[in-house]
Amino acid sequence: MPDETGHRAELVRRFNRFYTREIGVLREHLHESEFSLTEVRVLYELAHRAQLTASDVARELSLNSGYVSRIVSRFEKAGLLSKTRSGTDGRAAHLSLTKKGRSVFEPLEAASQREIVAMLERLKVAEQHQLIDAMTQVQSLLSGDEERSYVLRDPEAGDMGWIVHRHGVLYTQEYGWTQGFEALTAEIVAAFVRNFDRSSERCWIAERHGRIVGSVFVVRHDAETAQLRLLYVEPSARGLGIGKRLVDECVRFAKHVGYAKMILWTNSVLVDARRIYEAAEFTLVEEVEHDDFGPKLVGQTWERTL
Repeated sequence: MPDETGHRAELVRRFNRFYTREIGVLREHLHESEFSLTEVRVLYELAHRAQLTASDVARELSLNSGYVSRIVSRFEKAGLLSKTRSGTDGRAAHLSLTKKGRSVFEPLEAASQREIVAMLERLKVAEQHQLIDAMTQVQSLLSGDEERSYVLRDPEAGDMGWIVHRHGVLYTQEYGWTQGFEALTAEIVAAFVRNFDRSSERCWIAERHGRIVGSVFVVRHDAETAQLRLLYVEPSARGLGIGKRLVDECVRFAKHVGYAKMILWTNSVLVDARRIYEAAEFTLVEEVEHDDFGPKLVGQTWERTL
């Protein structure tokens, strides 16, 4: 009925008014800076994604192309971004933040993180999960892609034990590996927890419909080299792009904190994982036969520059 639809629309508008006020969208400048919310969103896209053009930014943010061009021009004049002519399309230019641009963006990113953390800390942990689940559902419904939706988050209590458990179960079921692999997984996870350095290491948990469906780690191999470890995706969530997203996040993080190279170790039998690594521009550099997990395997070392 029209009256019911109108009432529902008013409830949505009421929520929009509340949430835009809650996160400060209506402020003329974000985080007491000289930049508007839209300008900070443009900086965010350039900081987190490579080889974007102005058209890409306009399309991603649903903005008028002329408006984006003006923002790009302003940033270029201020020395915040640089342009590189595309090798495949002479009419397009790839945009990237300069060192100055990153130095301007990073405090804004940190301020935004602090504001959201402060908002979440007003709630109990269970309420935080309830809020995130509700937000995920809203995003899924409005994007029309509920079945493919998932979130990436930091690990919480109990997650590390779950990762060890699922690695042990899945690799035994799918490849016939022995508990030697579960033991190795436990050692890697224990070392991560015991020696964790937030400035140079990360773990991402992929969660879908309130359940863990994947994870990955970045650890410090040496001062110049990051190591990607323990990538896994649950069978029920494969085909959704989660593995690719987890690897992309690892590469982005390693670049951001200043590593020069990233390495990983896998086995030739893990065909789907190897495809993801190839797509992420990793190169196979060494193969060694072994039987550490029962069956005869070919261990592989892959690497890429950052």
